[in-house]
Amino acid sequence: MGMRPHRVIFTGAPGAGKTVLLRALELKGVMIVEEAATDVIALAQGQGVDAPWLEADFIEKVLNLQRLRADRVMSLPGPVLFDRSPYCTLALARHLGVTPPPSLMQELDRIEFKAIYDRSVVFVGSLGFITPTPARRIGLDEAARFAATHREIYDQRGYRLIDLPAAPVETRVRMVCEAFGLDAASDR
Repeated sequence: MGMRPHRVIFTGAPGAGKTVLLRALELKGVMIVEEAATDVIALAQGQGVDAPWLEADFIEKVLNLQRLRADRVMSLPGPVLFDRSPYCTLALARHLGVTPPPSLMQELDRIEFKAIYDRSVVFVGSLGFITPTPARRIGLDEAARFAATHREIYDQRGYRLIDLPAAPVETRVRMVCEAFGLDAASDR
């Protein structure tokens, strides 16, 4: 039986450079699954909701989009890198002070049972600053607390965190490729 391709989660503080790093890896031919929360926020804000994370069904909407996106790529050959996961959605619920919906807890159980993701998670370290966006209205101190919540959740669930320190994008790309044996050495 062949080895299953990598299904790697990228997490960390908001504004740590996850999306830029993943975009650089995507341009080198690696399949990327986009972060769901930012897109749920963008859609709601486009529909006139200023702070959709305050809506009662926000966590459920994020989870549904994460599951839809993950389901689309799970049968693909080769590595897939995920910009966050339902574990991050649990961290988001805790950060927002809301009770996680039963569907989120069921999804986490399903992920564990089916071994959906690699047990090694890339924890992208803070760059030491945050650029505000319509979806990212968080300061550096709050981002650090939010990152600590992510770390705690992944630790509790038995994942091994691979700390990726602040560094130029090219250095981070090389570190990720080396850590997972990815063939992303040149632009495609």
